[in-house]
Amino acid sequence: MEPPVSKAPDSSLMRRRSRAFAMLIALAVGIVVCYLLAAPFLPALTWALVLATLFHPLHRRISKDLRYREVAAAVAVAIAVLIVALPVSLLAERLVNEAAKGAQIIADALRTGSWREALADYPRVAQAFLWIETQLDIAGVAGNAATMLTNFSASFVRGSLTQVVDVILTFYFLFYFLRDGREALMALKHFSPLSSEEMDKLFARVKDTVHAIVFGTFAVAALQGTLGGLMFWFLGLPSPLLWGVAMGVLAVVPVLGAFIVWIPGALWLALSGEWVKALILIGWGAGVVATVDNLLYPMLVGERLKLHTLLAFMSMIGGIIVFGPSGLVIGPVVLTVTLLLFEFWRDHVRVIGR
Repeated sequence: MEPPVSKAPDSSLMRRRSRAFAMLIALAVGIVVCYLLAAPFLPALTWALVLATLFHPLHRRISKDLRYREVAAAVAVAIAVLIVALPVSLLAERLVNEAAKGAQIIADALRTGSWREALADYPRVAQAFLWIETQLDIAGVAGNAATMLTNFSASFVRGSLTQVVDVILTFYFLFYFLRDGREALMALKHFSPLSSEEMDKLFARVKDTVHAIVFGTFAVAALQGTLGGLMFWFLGLPSPLLWGVAMGVLAVVPVLGAFIVWIPGALWLALSGEWVKALILIGWGAGVVATVDNLLYPMLVGERLKLHTLLAFMSMIGGIIVFGPSGLVIGPVVLTVTLLLFEFWRDHVRVIGR
């Protein structure tokens, strides 16, 4: 019996495979290039997506009363500017002014050496600081501290001016996200290899993630601001309401936090001779306010995302390290989407194995 003759590979099949392989390479290159093109706009795109998710219900209501999509989107963006951008800019300006005044008061206290009088009732502490003064140039340290605080205030103002473009881009992208959001989602469904049901589940998971991050961030920030403001009021510090709001706002900003406010407050109390109050404020800030941020936030977000607290914490901190402040949203979104894709893959494998 003669052995079967091996058939030559189908040339058309080989051409199709080669063509598919070339298209796959071209697609991979295109994705990388598109990412490089979009990378400079990633922060603005991220915050525009967050605002679009939050203001979508409002935009949907406005669209029912207005005939033109452009007008409805423009009205929703204008409301978002009034609710988000305008109050934040006014508060930031007030904070910069107050920070400059506080820096000047602390610098004057350090230059005049009035802090020595505050230590008169604490001989042991006075001896320790006297030894430090003999070892270090206190006057030079005071000058450097004042310069650092002044430069920080100036750099904050310059930074806010340079970020105007990012803010404008955020609301520019928000307009198109609101106006063409439905068409964009339909296009993603069309080009995605996932089924329509899987894409709907993916969109819902991303929406839930954004809502969880925003809810967790503002809930914890409000609690931190309240706790910090109450302690400022209890210790008799000036403008407790303003500084409580400031701590809440700064708690929202990644990398920064309420400590930007309560540490200078403790220093001001120490320079005024109120050492007990300064220690109370430091203990309250480090032991209570900071603990709320580090423990409660991952718990809140992780519970709503159905993620372990450790995974939620790593996704947020890792996202900030990799992508900057916008990584607070990008990190958890990428993690939840990846886990959901693993679920889809597991279901597909099970179906194939049957």
